[in-house]
Amino acid sequence: MHPFKHFHTITRHRHKVIYHCFKTGIGLQGLFHDLSKYSPTEFIPGAKYYLGTRSPNEKERELFGYSLAWMHHKGRNKHHFEYWVDINPQTKRYEPVPMPLRYITEMFCDRVAACKIYRGKDYTDSAALEYFLRGNARSKMHSETADVLEEWLTMLAERGERETFAHIKKINKNARKRK
Repeated sequence: MHPFKHFHTITRHRHKVIYHCFKTGIGLQGLFHDLSKYSPTEFIPGAKYYLGTRSPNEKERELFGYSLAWMHHKGRNKHHFEYWVDINPQTKRYEPVPMPLRYITEMFCDRVAACKIYRGKDYTDSAALEYFLRGNARSKMHSETADVLEEWLTMLAERGERETFAHIKKINKNARKRK
């Protein structure tokens, strides 16, 4: 059991996400990022299965075939594409729906921050894109959501943080003006 290490890791991650959210124009939203990780349902398994180099949810999943902490987390945090699944009235099947821009932005910030925390000194601006392309998230999220996320991750890899965050901030500002 590693409660202090887990607390330190999730808090460092959360602070990075908050910083990124402010840089992309959704700062107030960032202040509420991942607060459910401090709940007993998520914190206790996180401390129990703490790994330091990847999510403790992965260890819990390896041991039991599922992660109760993850199921709790994804159902309460709208920046996870898994939250945005509903029954399609035509097919009567669960299918992904497009995520609102502000939650795509938070998801982007979350992924970049996670790479920074888990990769440490080995982090590069292409890390989050590489992780996205290696995984199967694209096939599980709505195509519009996946396209926006991949575009931003590619921009980060090719042009760096300053230009990418400024670009996303401008998009968010324009979206707020249209409302």
